[in-house]
Amino acid sequence: MLTEEDARQLVLAKIDGERGNVEYDLQILRMETLPFGWIFYWGAVWDGQGQRPRLGGNGPFLVDRENVRLIRTGTSVPVARQIADYERRLRREAHARNTAAKRVPTSGPSPGRPRPHNDDQR
Repeated sequence: MLTEEDARQLVLAKIDGERGNVEYDLQILRMETLPFGWIFYWGAVWDGQGQRPRLGGNGPFLVDRENVRLIRTGTSVPVARQIADYERRLRREAHARNTAAKRVPTSGPSPGRPRPHNDDQR
């Protein structure tokens, strides 16, 4: 399980990978806590002239604390929709895990078939 600081370090490492592509200093601009983790918004730092350079393709990062996932979101779909889509994905994955766990064979009689009593074995 990730802590907020672990998540921040993962995102900073990804941002560092982008530094070679731009001439601006990049940083995390804002972070929000979500039910499953965090979302980190990032971009260029304000320049000395009172303006922040605009970047293309700097969609926020979703970080899932339980699954230790770092997901770079797109910029063409609203962030709220991407968060909702990811939450649906988590529900589907949990459902699939629960369904698979119920299918695991157990020792003993198969489900739906009663164990015979001594009276039935004549």
